[in-house]
Amino acid sequence: MKRFFLFDSHLRSKVEFAPEFENEARIYVCGPTVYDDSHLGHARSAISFDLLRRVLTALGYKVTFARNITDIDDKILNKMAQTGGSLAEITDFYADRYESDLNALGVLPPTIEPKATAHIPQMIDLIDKLLKNGAAYQTPNGDIYFDVTKYPQYGSLSGETQEDTQARVSMEQKRGSRDFALWKAAKESDRVGYDSPYGKGRPGWHLECSAMAQTHLFRSGAKFACDIHGGGSDLFFPHHENEAAQTCCGYENALAKHWMHNGFVRIDGRKMSKSLNNSFFVKDALNIFQGEALRFYLMSVHYRAGLNYNYGDLNASKKRLDRVYRLKKRVDTNAAEAEPLFKEELIDALRDDLNISIALAAIDEMIARANDVLDKNPKDKAAKAAFGGNLKLVCDLLGVGAQDPYEWFQWGIDALDKQTIEALIAERALAKANKDYALADEIRARLNAIGVSVMDLAERAVWEKI
Repeated sequence: MKRFFLFDSHLRSKVEFAPEFENEARIYVCGPTVYDDSHLGHARSAISFDLLRRVLTALGYKVTFARNITDIDDKILNKMAQTGGSLAEITDFYADRYESDLNALGVLPPTIEPKATAHIPQMIDLIDKLLKNGAAYQTPNGDIYFDVTKYPQYGSLSGETQEDTQARVSMEQKRGSRDFALWKAAKESDRVGYDSPYGKGRPGWHLECSAMAQTHLFRSGAKFACDIHGGGSDLFFPHHENEAAQTCCGYENALAKHWMHNGFVRIDGRKMSKSLNNSFFVKDALNIFQGEALRFYLMSVHYRAGLNYNYGDLNASKKRLDRVYRLKKRVDTNAAEAEPLFKEELIDALRDDLNISIALAAIDEMIARANDVLDKNPKDKAAKAAFGGNLKLVCDLLGVGAQDPYEWFQWGIDALDKQTIEALIAERALAKANKDYALADEIRARLNAIGVSVMDLAERAVWEKI
C-alpha cells in the first residue's frame, strides 16, 4: 500500500497518515446544522472530504466515513419561532435538501450519518462523566458548562486561547469567559426539551460530535476515537478545540489522531456570510451549471486554500471539464483498466495531501495525448480502451466524468425544447431511411439554426448544444 501524506492542522505540518488500525481509516467530518439550505461552504467541505475518502479507498484503506447532522440548535429553534414549524418538520426538510444537493455534486453518502437528537443518552453520559471528575459544573439556573481551567492543554489544538467570540450561550453565571455550554436548561418558552438527571433541557452544540464519534468510531482500548477529524477552517476554534477538550476529560482517549480543515469560500472577493447577504446557496449555483461542473470547480483549488467564487472562474472550470467529456465520446467507456503510468502519476499527486493542481495537470496532459493518438488513428481499439480506462479512474478518484457525454452537452435546454429537438431528429432519421436526403439536410439546418449540432453514429444520431 502506498503511503498517504496530509497536512495536520494541529501539528501545522505535513505528516504521513498513520491510522491506529492497519489498513483502516476512521474519518469523522462535521456536517451541517439543518435550519436552512446548504451554501457553498458546506459544498466545498463535503467535496474536499469526499475526495479524501475516494483517494484513501483507492490506496486500499477500508474507510469508515461518519458525517453528522446537527438537528437541535439555537438557530433551529429560531427557525421554529419564525415559521411555526416543528423541530422535525424543519430539520427533516433541510436535511433532505442537503442530501439532494450533495447527490447533485457527486458526493458519496457517508457510511454513518448520526443525528444529534438520536444521541441524547450518549451526550448525557458524557456530561455525567465530566461532572463526576470535576471538569464540568452546573449553574444556579440549571445550565452545565465545561470548566476550561480543568484542561490545561486548552488551546493547544488550534493555537487559539481567547474567549469564544461566537459563543452560542449567555455569558451569565459562567465561571470563566472561555467555558462553554454542555447542557442548556429549558425555559418556559422553549418548545423543545429533553429529560435528564439535571433537569429538562437540550445539549450544547460542541457536545454532540464527541459523543457521536465515540459511539460510532471508537474501539475498545484505542487511543483515539477516530483517525481523522475534519471540517471547515471556521470550526477549528472554538468548535474542534472544545470537542477535543471534553473528549480528553470525559473519556480515556483523545478524539482524533489527525486533524484536517478545508479553506474558506469567498464570493467575488468577500468572505461568505449571511450578515453580508452573500451566502450563496448550492441550489442557486445548480441553476447556473451542472452539479459536476460545480464539483469540479470547488475541487480545482487545493482544499486548504481559500477559494474565491465567481462566475468567470466557474465557467472556465466547466470548459476544462468539457474536455473530459469530449474525449469520452471517442473512447471505449467499458474499459476497466487505466494506463499504469497515468494511474501512478494521478494517485501519486493525490496521495500528497490531495495535490489537485498536479492531478489536474496530469489529466490535461493525458487528454491532449489521447486526442493526438486518436486523431492519427480514430479506430485504434487498444488506445480507446486505455484512454477509456483512464477516464474511469478519473471518475472513481475525482467523481467527475460519470455522465453520458452527449447528454452532458445538452444541459441548459428545457424538457419541452428537448422534445422538439428529439422529434426533429426522429423526423430526420425517417427521411434518411426513405432516402429523402434533401429533407434530412433541411432538418439538420433547422437544428443548427436553433443552436443544436447533430452527429450520426453507427447505431444512432446524437445531438448537443452548440
